[in-house]
Amino acid sequence: MTDLQSRPIPADASGAGTGGQGASPATPKPRPRRLVRRGVRHAIMIIASVVMIYPLLWMVVSSLRPNEEIFRNPSLFPISLDFSNYARGWESLAQPFSHYLMNSTLLVLGCVIGNLIACSLTAYAFARLKFWGRNIAFAVMLMTLMLPIHVVIVPQYIMFSQTGWVNTMLPLILPKFLATDAFFVFLMVQFIRGIPRELDEAARIDGAGHFRTFFQVILPLMLPALATTTIFTFMWMWNDFFGSLIYLTTPDNFTVPLALKSFLDTQGSSDWGAMFAMSVVSLIPLFLVFLFGQRFLVKGFATTGIK
Repeated sequence: MTDLQSRPIPADASGAGTGGQGASPATPKPRPRRLVRRGVRHAIMIIASVVMIYPLLWMVVSSLRPNEEIFRNPSLFPISLDFSNYARGWESLAQPFSHYLMNSTLLVLGCVIGNLIACSLTAYAFARLKFWGRNIAFAVMLMTLMLPIHVVIVPQYIMFSQTGWVNTMLPLILPKFLATDAFFVFLMVQFIRGIPRELDEAARIDGAGHFRTFFQVILPLMLPALATTTIFTFMWMWNDFFGSLIYLTTPDNFTVPLALKSFLDTQGSSDWGAMFAMSVVSLIPLFLVFLFGQRFLVKGFATTGIK
């Protein structure tokens, strides 16, 4: 025992040589094989990203090329630049392109407001209220997600034609106020089910009814789901070509997709440079909405259990 107590302790074990602190463990160096796998994985991801973004970059570059050079040079390096495509595209249609941007903005605003109001109220009813046939109605609503739009477009067109709403935006906006987008209803139902029911019970004890509970308790907590609905509705309706093509017949009521189609002439020469220039302009609102709403979009999906 005396020999063990009197034996000196090594400096690296006691930490005396490092100021009383233990030596930091050595960081294991990554193996060469692991580095190779990591480099190959990153190289594949970079190549895939370039391939996916190439059409967008080519469209941006083509908006600065003369018409005769657009399809002759598939590279991303233009031989000559032609900034007149933007000025010509802005004024070459029956109305300035700002007119069609305003039409699309009005359409998108109406659809966003309709989906936020109708889908949130419908989702609250499915998630919180108990009524006869609730499960059956919810199942029927989910079944509409598998119903192609081409099945209902003919009866819808006949109905709106008889009411005299063709060539107006009412056939595109009014259905949104009737909670016809089952995807957003399902999204909000999943989100509301994640909100503790104790909040509803506390509001009920304070004398709040269903409407007050919804607007003062549930709705403020639904911000991620509402933001997700806003972003997707904006993107879908801003890019909607099929519905606008069916219901909008006069050029003054055209939205951005129909205005871009007007640059193409099947019987004559098409102004590709002006069309690509205005396509770049029409992508700016989508880019800004997705840029500023991306965090709400990710949070909305993360909190609803959708992967």
